[in-house]
Amino acid sequence: MTDSEDHYIAEMHIDEDSLPVSSIEMQHERRVAIFDLLEENEFRPLDSPNGPYILRLALKDGSRLTFDVTRTNSSNCGSYTLTLVPFRRVIKDYFMICESYHNAIRTATSAQIEAIDMGRRGLHNEGSRMLTDALRNQVELDFNTSRRFFTLICSLHRRTVS
Repeated sequence: MTDSEDHYIAEMHIDEDSLPVSSIEMQHERRVAIFDLLEENEFRPLDSPNGPYILRLALKDGSRLTFDVTRTNSSNCGSYTLTLVPFRRVIKDYFMICESYHNAIRTATSAQIEAIDMGRRGLHNEGSRMLTDALRNQVELDFNTSRRFFTLICSLHRRTVS
């Protein structure tokens, strides 16, 4: 990461028309993911000398996430497309283990719950590393920002995982 402190996302918008129909709970999950991401992040398009940034996300064909980036001074930083196909397995596995975790809370021992949670965190970290790797030629992210983006991608992608 660079030394500049202005390489961060200050504002984020999601093209709601590109998203699948979702429940109130899923909409809440997206809002929380966005809030967490905006609260603290390090984000730098490689071609950008400075930020901060406004990010517009759109889900295309249920399998591509488009990042349209501008600076807060309205200058364009470019558009980046991320294919979500390589993420399908880890997202599907992540949802399955999250469901197992929520079910275990009711009946499992604390050791069993902890083991499931460690697996959940491992899958979350795997998805975060995949995201950092997929964007490496376009955008620099720190690991915590990548984790927050993976959470957001899961919340956007939930209905389209097969």
